[in-house]
Amino acid sequence: MADHSRRSLLLKAGVLCLAVAALAAAGFWLIGGRQGMLLMVARMRRSHPAANQPVVWNQGPSEAPAARKPNIIVILADDMGFNDITFNGGGVAGGAVPTPQINSIGRDGVHFPMAYAGNATCSPSRAALMTGRYPTRFGFEFTSAPINFARVVAMNMGNPFHSAIYHSEREKDVPPFTTQGLPTSEITIAKLLAETGYHTLHLGKWHLGETAEFHPERHGFHESLGFLAGGSMYDDPKSANVVNAKNAFDPVDRFLWAAQPSGVRFNGGPVFKTDSYMTDYLTDEAIVAIEANRNRPFFMYLAYNAPHSPLQATKADYDALPQIGNHSLRVYAAMIRNLDRNVGRVLDAVREQGLENDTLVIFTSDNGGANYLGLDDLNKPYRGWKATFFEGGLRVPFFMRWPGRLPKGERVAEPVTHFDIYATAAAAAGATLPADRVIDGTNLLPFVDKTASGQPHEALYWRSGNYRTIRMGDWKLQVDDTRRKQWLYNLADDPTEQHDLAASTPDKVAELAAALAKINAEQAKPLWPALIEVPVLIDKPLGRPVAKTDEYIYWSN
Repeated sequence: MADHSRRSLLLKAGVLCLAVAALAAAGFWLIGGRQGMLLMVARMRRSHPAANQPVVWNQGPSEAPAARKPNIIVILADDMGFNDITFNGGGVAGGAVPTPQINSIGRDGVHFPMAYAGNATCSPSRAALMTGRYPTRFGFEFTSAPINFARVVAMNMGNPFHSAIYHSEREKDVPPFTTQGLPTSEITIAKLLAETGYHTLHLGKWHLGETAEFHPERHGFHESLGFLAGGSMYDDPKSANVVNAKNAFDPVDRFLWAAQPSGVRFNGGPVFKTDSYMTDYLTDEAIVAIEANRNRPFFMYLAYNAPHSPLQATKADYDALPQIGNHSLRVYAAMIRNLDRNVGRVLDAVREQGLENDTLVIFTSDNGGANYLGLDDLNKPYRGWKATFFEGGLRVPFFMRWPGRLPKGERVAEPVTHFDIYATAAAAAGATLPADRVIDGTNLLPFVDKTASGQPHEALYWRSGNYRTIRMGDWKLQVDDTRRKQWLYNLADDPTEQHDLAASTPDKVAELAAALAKINAEQAKPLWPALIEVPVLIDKPLGRPVAKTDEYIYWSN
């Protein structure tokens, strides 16, 4: 071999060794073996945002019209548990963190105590909200995720009694993560309102596709400031102004700390750093955008990533809660404290611009609290977690305020769901719903006014692979074909799903199973297959000892 060839090979080997050493120093310690290699690959994909840059929002007219349509602001929290707010007397850490600002939307407007998420996980739930349809109608069945993420979860989310299932044979049919997006054939609420004369704005999390064809701007938003992935860091973990909490038992957490992107982009431009903690930053910009649009009707979709992991809080919010001894719980509680304050800042901005009576504000969460945080009581009093169709995974806070149109302190007791936001916003704006497709959402305004009779929905339905659920009236049937298991509950008598009636009430099981099969047949084939089926305990968060008798479901994604 020639000397220059040997030198070339030695140089390449040296560079490779240095690269591997650098990667190991950066992230291999998180988890060993093949899983560590997967996380190193993930870390290599992490974005490196540019320096912060100013955002210049499009300025509306200098004067407001004599008559205008109402503004519509949808504020979406991420993985907020039903018990995370104090509206119903609960709250994080036994009520240690009051949420007066979020509560005020329900107190001064309408409270929907029986509100359901469009799905029990992030992407499908957001697809339902954006389109007014079951996400399974157009194949958006599973949460967008990289294959490496699925592998890491499958390797670590089993327990001593129930193994996770990984379908490696399906990998060939999974499109690149960045192209797992909301089909452009769907008519989003932003697109619908834009055609009705609204200026449409997105801030925060998207998680409905990362390539250009799926960007918010291609789905009807005139302006978009946020991140396309399923989450973001809140701040530099090394900052003196932030407090971090990491869970060694949680593979999701390990993946996020190794691979979670950071930064935001404006109107599809390059990624850049925020100049403050993410929840504060998004609120700062939302306030500027509200001022810029004060003289024209606007639709704002403000999708915070709080309190989704990774757990990062501002030091000031953390220091304000010394009575909470558990470090992870204290960080989480501080994140809720920060989120509530920022919701209040948005409400103040609407008021200060003289828009309060002309603005419909809706607040909700994409799904229930997550088991992998290792924290108890996030969804209290309900059983289950994010990814399950037990009430804890599906029940969400849901408030609506419009002082110029809706009564104060109203309560709508009937079951409602995320995709009702679509039809309700369209009605408020005077927009005509698309006639060329099924719209599953219902305009809730007549139910608030008590001019509508009956219930908004005859039945509600959810599906994630082999796991399906239907609620009809007060009855709810869950079916897990992987386990060959059914659960039946009468929610009128048993709202927290303590007493399974499947064995004792076979006729009701058959009735609901037939209804479930009928609506299931109307749904589309998934746009991509599920790679994993993982056991999720119903009554314990991750990190607790597992008993053979613990109830669980298999979640597909």
